[in-house]
Amino acid sequence: MVCFAARVMRESDMENPTIVVITDRNDLDGQLFGVFSLSQDLLREEPIQAESRHDLRSKLQNRPSGGIVFATIQKFMPDASESSFPVLSDRHNIVVIADEAHRTQYGFEAKFKGDLKGYQVGYAQHLRDALPNATFVAFTGTPVSTEDRDTRAVFGDYIHIYDMQQSRTDGATVPIYFESRLAKLGLNKEALPEIDEEVDELAEEEEYDEQKRLKSKWAALEKVVGAEPRIKLVAADLVAHFEERSKAQPGKAMIVAMSREICVHLYNAIIELRPEWHSDDPEKGVIKVVITGSASDKPLLRPHLYSHNIKKRLEKRFKNPDDPMRLVIVRDMWLTGFDAPCVHTMYIDKPMKGHNLMQAIARVNRVFLDKQGGLVVDYIGIATDLKKAIADYTASKGRGHPTVDTAEALAVLLEKLDILHGMMHNFDYRDFLTGGHRLLAKAANHILGLEEGKKRFCDTTLALSKAFTLCGTLDEARAVREEIAFFQTVKVLLTKKESSTKKRSDEEKEVAIRQIIGSALISENVVDIFEAVGLDKPNIGILDEAFLNEIRTLPERNLAVELLERLLAGEVKTRFASNIVQQKKFSELLTNVVQRYQNRAIETAQVIEELIAMAKKFQEAVNRGESLGLNPDELAFYDALANNEEAVREMGDEILKKIAHELAENLRKSITVDWSTRESVRARLRLLVKRILRKYKYPPTKQEAAITLVLEQAETLSAEWEG
Repeated sequence: MVCFAARVMRESDMENPTIVVITDRNDLDGQLFGVFSLSQDLLREEPIQAESRHDLRSKLQNRPSGGIVFATIQKFMPDASESSFPVLSDRHNIVVIADEAHRTQYGFEAKFKGDLKGYQVGYAQHLRDALPNATFVAFTGTPVSTEDRDTRAVFGDYIHIYDMQQSRTDGATVPIYFESRLAKLGLNKEALPEIDEEVDELAEEEEYDEQKRLKSKWAALEKVVGAEPRIKLVAADLVAHFEERSKAQPGKAMIVAMSREICVHLYNAIIELRPEWHSDDPEKGVIKVVITGSASDKPLLRPHLYSHNIKKRLEKRFKNPDDPMRLVIVRDMWLTGFDAPCVHTMYIDKPMKGHNLMQAIARVNRVFLDKQGGLVVDYIGIATDLKKAIADYTASKGRGHPTVDTAEALAVLLEKLDILHGMMHNFDYRDFLTGGHRLLAKAANHILGLEEGKKRFCDTTLALSKAFTLCGTLDEARAVREEIAFFQTVKVLLTKKESSTKKRSDEEKEVAIRQIIGSALISENVVDIFEAVGLDKPNIGILDEAFLNEIRTLPERNLAVELLERLLAGEVKTRFASNIVQQKKFSELLTNVVQRYQNRAIETAQVIEELIAMAKKFQEAVNRGESLGLNPDELAFYDALANNEEAVREMGDEILKKIAHELAENLRKSITVDWSTRESVRARLRLLVKRILRKYKYPPTKQEAAITLVLEQAETLSAEWEG
């Protein structure tokens, strides 16, 4: 970066340019400023650092030429009295250098911040408003290409690439090795029947939709990973592994966990095994938890929440190879832009992918004394994601990824905007910038008055938003960003769930659900996956030639381009839950999560046949309605009827499909706005359903249950039928 700046400063055609170095963290800003300050002989200029927002403006405003100015992107924030950031300089010979450009460089969209603040854009747009004619150059080890951010869409194509493989060849980094371990889990079959009742009791105060959301949340992988039996198992294996590794190669290790709560639970389990590692004093102790938090956090976390100065002190302790602090547990902190060369091992117990994964594992590849290599120990099954990430950031060398055609994305944006203009016909929203919540509510009401208005509006706004993320740097897109934000806010109003009064605190529910899951899980043992399947080497060098050859066969994907293709095909749809038979019990969700967790080990062991079989089954499920010749409404009623095994055996698919079609057609015609609250209308609908079932000789013993389920399904679908 220093060499690039020096080259630009010496270029006569640049006419004594100004260099502006942008980062997103104060510590990184200070670190780079220090490096540039030591290079004044090369730069022929003394760098200066903006201390505040006001200081930044004074240093850049009306500067005629020259200078190297350091600032964080957060300093490009308008004052309270300003609606946008003012132009600080319209010169063309200003070069903005953005470090760690995969972060905080994508804030071009506008968002509604309430009636008083109105619509506001992000830091990236403020920066370009301040320096409208500047040239922007990005430095990053992990450029991103996702649905809502694409580094090359913002900064242009690659100028030069220096990847991990090249740095290893040059001796700038050490090799990274990979070891897969899995904490095996089983389910306590005796406890399963009881957990449904316990979870239902926890969620009974919530509305139906909120109950479904909570049950899915509680059954999520994080809850299984954080279950007490598994935490103890991982802690025991990790302690033994780290002590054994330290005998061969002294050094330090980082542990990455899924949540702040899991970080603390894992810490408690480790110090239970090694109490001498603990100390309440930040200046003492072998192991620490480093997480973000505030005074309002739950009591479990508070002992591990430190002030900024103490965190900086912990950072110095951990970087010092002679300090007794040898282990740190983190969730997100210290995983990017953090150099501690004495760290030789990273224990990963958190699903990670893409640039986040590559940034994290790079913490262990720094050169240090006689360190032969860094080791990544996988407790959760990241091997497949790791291969994909390495394929993107090493094997491809930046080639082979199609770039995003921003002009084409703009065409999609304008097309979707035109559709929304049509939907808003006869509704005057010209004062949307100042209309606030009152206008938003009226707009939402207008959309609900259109035929299938809610679904059409939400689908189109989603596609519009995604298109904007791909072309938000274009002037034509910026011209409509506030209007897009208005439509996005209307969409939020249309899909927002009303919250109910909560009698039991969220923290109490989290504690209870952890106890329930803990009782349903049985820890077995930690398995070395490679050893279990008979592979010769338990450690696989991430960048050795055999591994890279395997990676080169992986299909490369550019998510941003794939997204654009889906937009052009009109395939981006908003999904609304409407099939009640597919809403599974909590115990089934929990079982599936455990199975998925165990399947991560299958991925790690590279048993591809099982993955292909799983993919085929999943695709069959996705295409089921199409293969049966049923639309989504008919499929919902088909599932309600097929919920009875006896009916499936006696009647077969064809008859059930005919019944589902007739039910969907007749009920849709018969539903009225207030049908669910009028007993006379419900009785008439029950009779209609009963006649159709009798017509096709649906098993009499199961008719009553089927009628009830069909009417419940109709009630769920009626909201969409009403538009």
